[in-house]
Amino acid sequence: GVVVNGLVNISISTIEKRYEMKSSLTGLISSSYDIAFCLLSLFVSYVGERGHKPRWLAFASFMIGLGALVFSLPKFFSGKYQLGSPFEDTCIIARNRTGCTSSSSSLSNFLYVFILGQLLLGAGGTPLYTLGTAFLDDSVPTHKSSLYIGIGYSMSILGPAVGYVLGGQLLSVYIDVDLDHSTDITENDPRWLGAWWIGFLMACFCAWCLIIPFSCFPKHLPGTANIQDGKTSQTHQSNSSLDHIDEDFGKSFKDFPAAIKNSLRNTVFMCLVISTSTEALVTTGFATFLPKFIENQFGLSSSFAATLGGAVLIPGAALGQILGGIIVSKLRMTCKNTMKFALLTSLIALVLSFVFVYASCENEPFAGVSESYNGTGHMGNLTTPCNANCNCMRSHYYPVCGRDGVQYFSPCFAGCKSSVSVKHSEVYYNCSCIEMKTEITPPAESSGYEAKAGKCGTRCTNLPIFLGIFFAAIVFTFMAGTPITVSILRCVNQKQRSLALGIQFMMLRLLGSIPGPIIFGVTIDSTCILWDVNECGRKGACWIYDNIRMARMLVAISVTCKIITIFFNGLAVFLYNPPPLDTDVSFQNSSSVLTAVSMDCDLNKAGNEG
Repeated sequence: GVVVNGLVNISISTIEKRYEMKSSLTGLISSSYDIAFCLLSLFVSYVGERGHKPRWLAFASFMIGLGALVFSLPKFFSGKYQLGSPFEDTCIIARNRTGCTSSSSSLSNFLYVFILGQLLLGAGGTPLYTLGTAFLDDSVPTHKSSLYIGIGYSMSILGPAVGYVLGGQLLSVYIDVDLDHSTDITENDPRWLGAWWIGFLMACFCAWCLIIPFSCFPKHLPGTANIQDGKTSQTHQSNSSLDHIDEDFGKSFKDFPAAIKNSLRNTVFMCLVISTSTEALVTTGFATFLPKFIENQFGLSSSFAATLGGAVLIPGAALGQILGGIIVSKLRMTCKNTMKFALLTSLIALVLSFVFVYASCENEPFAGVSESYNGTGHMGNLTTPCNANCNCMRSHYYPVCGRDGVQYFSPCFAGCKSSVSVKHSEVYYNCSCIEMKTEITPPAESSGYEAKAGKCGTRCTNLPIFLGIFFAAIVFTFMAGTPITVSILRCVNQKQRSLALGIQFMMLRLLGSIPGPIIFGVTIDSTCILWDVNECGRKGACWIYDNIRMARMLVAISVTCKIITIFFNGLAVFLYNPPPLDTDVSFQNSSSVLTAVSMDCDLNKAGNEG
């Protein structure tokens, strides 16, 4: 969690600048982890089910450490970071326009090293989430399983929070640590790059410290056999649930296709898998784009929006996971009741997700986009008579707020000719596009500025209420997470639990966490009203979005996915058919148990036919 969802995410923008990569390439880095997970989850979960699970977890620790180490390697092979010259963003009539140059740099070849690091991290994550969860479930009584799994999953949510805090602190250290004192730029300078790589080395050390402790655990913890003897089976009974199951089934790789087929024919299991996948689509989408939503709707800085987003998402998700586990554990819920509980929490989360409609705020006035330049120029065109001689560049977005309450793309587009730094913030004077009666000379300390750096303050006051309701929505969304995992472990055959988790995580990534950010990204881009256009006329990032439309689109996606989740969750409850009472769970020698189950089923069938 610390590495994959914390350090990688917070380092992406620094890596983009340092290694001259486009966002589409860094998006490929992010999804490489999920690709490795998808490719390996079925194989690892099937082979590992019969193997020594703690040793598999030791292997996972080794791979996570190796992946983190490989991810940090480009820092040591790319040389020292060369500072560019600072960009002058005021109105300069004599400025030469930079021509269109297509830069090609060997630095972007480090992309493949980053992808390799993520693939290794994916190989380490696979045993952790499939075999690790099954090992926990093996080692504790049925009613306590949900509590332990809830704690385990909540740690994977708190991990990214640690990663964000650690990564954020490290990004305030200069990228070349040995040059930190000799460089004269500060964090506020757009050329500043932080020491993104240190966190990965720390994570590598921590992961490798776990290899020996994991290796020392026995194949089954002491007392596991007694715990298993006390469990009763809650496997979903269908025509296919007992096919292919005998004492030797699963010991050879030849049984792999039959085991997959057997799991896929379990209708309750497949309904639960689809419901978790649509939920993952929404949660990964919001995890990626919630800071952007808050930043645009409420006019906040990127860093403050990211902090607020993390402060709501991380504690809400962790609290939901733990609460779900505790409630299922304390009430000693059966498999069917656990699924009903997950259905109830999803329904509450659906109602709360309409908060986005309430939160939407109209765009603040923006010169050339939603407001004209004092009645001159055309809407959608940033260049007007008042700044035509300034040779402004569309590729440098540096918003300023004029005294007239209107936001401008940059000091240059506001026609500002001079600036003064006051209390770590730039203020601008002699701005030809901002209506002022007298020309002002810049004093050292003055409140008589015409424009100041940063966006205009928003008149939107819904932020505290939005964050409160969204926090509740996150808690109820994640409260269903642990109960669904427990239901999956209960409704499949004891011997196929790891494989079932492998199938679940593969589908969850294929249908949820891989397409989620892509769908959210495309949807948010469709609400853009001002794009970044470079000297070559190529479209880049979006600067301004239509806030109302963005809010409505996000509600549409989240409500659609929630309805699909609730439908398949309800279908699983409806289709679930528990086995006869007091059917034991098979553990080490399962032939007698299976014979008993088969006899019970034959007697039931004979009774029904009679």
